Amino acid sequence: MFGRDKTTTQGATRVEASTTAETPVSPVKERPGAKNRPTPKRKDQEAARRRPLVETDRKAAKAANKQRAREARLAQRAAAERGDDSALPARDRGPEKRYIRDRVDSRLNIGEIALPLMLVAVIVMFVPNPSIQSLGLIIVWAVLLIALFDAIFMWRSTKKRLIQKFGAAPRGGAGYAIMRAMQIRRGRFPRPVVKRGEKID
Repeated sequence: MFGRDKTTTQGATRVEASTTAETPVSPVKERPGAKNRPTPKRKDQEAARRRPLVETDRKAAKAANKQRAREARLAQRAAAERGDDSALPARDRGPEKRYIRDRVDSRLNIGEIALPLMLVAVIVMFVPNPSIQSLGLIIVWAVLLIALFDAIFMWRSTKKRLIQKFGAAPRGGAGYAIMRAMQIRRGRFPRPVVKRGEKID
């Protein structure tokens, strides 16, 4: 009798809820220069950065590892071709070996043209003519001996400079210099970093 009318109260509540639902919420006004977004929680950031210790997709993980290894090999190969000591094999490391390479690469070596000439001479030896075959054999030996004498002469002058510059010639330096002098310039490893004719002190 003196209590509140439940029907009226419930009706008023429904009207208020409907009004609240229909009333659009005014958007937050963006301020220039501000972040304009809530700061993410630390646990959410850590969860986003967290990676499983064991990859779920083994095929994708294997492909990614293979790609990374390939890129590392290419980077090391490029560094070795540039002459970086850290990427070179032991036989090519050190300032003495670098100096030998520069001395060899700065001159025209007979050994550079020996290989192409020897290939031509070998082809000539297959001609069915004993005189031409003998001539081809003579050319092969002549070119080989001239290239060898040229490389030895180069090493003797290089050895003197090594002793003056470093106090001694490295062990195995003669074979290292002669073998490089007998190679075609484009096929040398590490690649030449000096021009032909450049003066090396």
